[in-house]
Parts: sequence; C-alpha cells; structure tokens
Amino acid sequence: MQRVCFLLKVRADRLAEYRERHAAVWPEMLRALSGSGWRNYSLFLREDGLLVGYLETEDFTAARAAMEATDVNARWQAEMAGFFESLDGARPDEAMRPLTEVFHLD
Repeated sequence: MQRVCFLLKVRADRLAEYRERHAAVWPEMLRALSGSGWRNYSLFLREDGLLVGYLETEDFTAARAAMEATDVNARWQAEMAGFFESLDGARPDEAMRPLTEVFHLD
C-alpha cells in the first residue's frame, strides 16, 4: 500500500467556501474516488490556506489515471480550480506533487 501526501494552497478569500464544498462532496465524486482505489483519503486545511492531503492506494499512478477517466472528476476539478493559488494552468489534481516519505512508524 502506498501512502501519498501532497500540499496545495487554498486562496485566503475562499477558505470558508472551500470548507463548505468539502462538507458536501458530491456522492458521485465519493464513489469515483473509492472505485479508483483512493483509500483513507483526508484533507487538512490550515488557517493560512495550506492544504495537506493524505491518501493510501495500491498504485497512485493507476489511481490518478482511473480518476482522470471519470466525467465527475473533470467537473469537480473545473469547479475547484478557482480555490487554489499557484496552479500554473494545471488542474488541482494535476498540481498534486507527492512528498517523499522520510519516516513512518507502523
């Protein structure tokens, strides 16, 4: 099982709305994530907008590709793009750069 952690930055003026959106993630999106192999997926948001994402999956490359193939992901990413800083033209899911794990206590 791969453990994946990534960072993104939510715009300060959109923090409240970002929280609201994630309090009511579309059921279709939740099914797509689960069906694509995303497990134990969590997002943590700091008051300055730093977003830390964590998930577990058998194969992150395959899990991302499976999500990429869904219609709901394209719609969700289009709606979420305006919430983030420094995407450099990428969608939020494309801007997820996994951090290198340097320690793990099981």
